[in-house]
Amino acid sequence: MTGLFAYESSDLDWCEDNYRHSEHIVEYFNTMSSLFFFVISPIMLYLLHPYARERNLAVHLVWIMMIFVGLFSAYFHMTLSFMGQMLDELSILWVLGLCYGLWFPRRLFPSFIKDRTTFSRLVMMITVVTTLCSFVKPTANAYLLNCFALHIIYSLGLEMRTCTDPKVLRLCWSAVGLWVLAISCWISDRFGCSFWQKLNFCYLHGFWHILIVMAVAYASTLIAYLDANYEIPYSLPSLQYWPSDNWVLGLPYIVLKGTTKTQKIF
Repeated sequence: MTGLFAYESSDLDWCEDNYRHSEHIVEYFNTMSSLFFFVISPIMLYLLHPYARERNLAVHLVWIMMIFVGLFSAYFHMTLSFMGQMLDELSILWVLGLCYGLWFPRRLFPSFIKDRTTFSRLVMMITVVTTLCSFVKPTANAYLLNCFALHIIYSLGLEMRTCTDPKVLRLCWSAVGLWVLAISCWISDRFGCSFWQKLNFCYLHGFWHILIVMAVAYASTLIAYLDANYEIPYSLPSLQYWPSDNWVLGLPYIVLKGTTKTQKIF
């Protein structure tokens, strides 16, 4: 058990030079950039509270779990321990499981599933099995998690085919663009390390942390907005950006314009 928590017991080692800035932190910039999760998550919890209160307070679990993703990511890069790697990757897996259970469109459910409760139980079972399987070949975990991301983008594409609202389309393209930038940084750091070392710029994985939490903020708000239109249409959801609608990369959130009187009409 001691070996699982030992420094550099993981098979993964990112491009950043180890112990360059501290004798106690293996990858300093990767560790510090993980703290960005602690900045964005509380803001998103606050911004999405009106929607969560009307739809399901379990929505808050997504961003509470994102705080743990940041915590475990910082721990992993600080130590490069096997346990840090597993905590980091499994926390991401459970965030994805939560998102599927809460927001996956009913019309895309498998034919043998008739309600969200049954679907959520199925997602929970798959998440538990995947959690156990992740210990078999840990080096493959990151690639599996990115496959889930591709499936989410595919599902969003199906949902957006008939959309004509420019604000919703802007949010969709921004979310996809941020993810493309993020995954490009991840791939470049993982497979192009020698090139970046020649340029003395080995910090792309840290930029991945910053870009991916922004991508999650955009994508989760978009998915929540689509969900609100399906599940609570009486709330008349609309999109806005914090701190200003005019900002190119403000944080998106949902405003509910409907009231209990509107619900009676629906």
